[in-house]
Amino acid sequence: MKILFLGDVMGRAGRQAISENLPRLRAEWKLDFVVVNGENASSGAGLTADHARVLLAAGADCLTLGDHAFDQKDMLTFIESEPRILRPLNFAKVAPGRGHRVFSDARGRKILVTQVLGNVFMKRAFDDPFSAVDQVLAAHPLGGAVQATLVDMHCEATSEKMGMGHFCDGRASVVVGTHTHVPTSDTMILPAGTAYQSDAGMCGDYNSVIGMDKAEPLRRFVTGMAKGRFAPALGEATLSGLYVETDDATGRAVKARAIRQGGRLEMTGP
Repeated sequence: MKILFLGDVMGRAGRQAISENLPRLRAEWKLDFVVVNGENASSGAGLTADHARVLLAAGADCLTLGDHAFDQKDMLTFIESEPRILRPLNFAKVAPGRGHRVFSDARGRKILVTQVLGNVFMKRAFDDPFSAVDQVLAAHPLGGAVQATLVDMHCEATSEKMGMGHFCDGRASVVVGTHTHVPTSDTMILPAGTAYQSDAGMCGDYNSVIGMDKAEPLRRFVTGMAKGRFAPALGEATLSGLYVETDDATGRAVKARAIRQGGRLEMTGP
């Protein structure tokens, strides 16, 4: 199975890059399944129903969220009617929506997608992500109930992301980190066959401070004082993510490549 994961979509620039490029990439790379993290797609904080529709129409099979899952209030109801959107598995127990789902690709192969929030350096403590993921993976064995599994580990600390990668090694096809908006260069296949990258990076304008227009973040760093709100940068965006090919029989990754398309971080494709 050919799987593409794209990191945090950042504001209008990120949405536009997805709309303009994802249909072409699906066709050129013959992608079977695409997961997009959309939790910053609407003004850099959360995801509206309208913007979710844009990303899905562009070719995303599944949208994951994150700690800003419900910053846009209409997502509280929209997620209940749109099963292709997943909120974090270990979010509040009363939260609407689901944290995992089994999807089918065009050939009928099953892929499990789930997302969890880490705890290290996050603004609040969430339920234990490791036990939450363990229960889901145990119920959907790789190479049995599903042909592939992708885990989106949304958190600050690279150590916690790496820990999740090794915890899932051999039980998930892909473990990929999101949230910090900076792509890491540690793309690899772990010993038992799980593709791993600590952070997929963002789909946004990298002439910025993690996707935000530079002026206000720099003012706060230099002076310690705020003058206005953060606003997403609007220059040409780079699509950043992870491309993985898996073996249908075992679900293990056989190829993993970091992806940078357009903007300032252009790289070759898979």
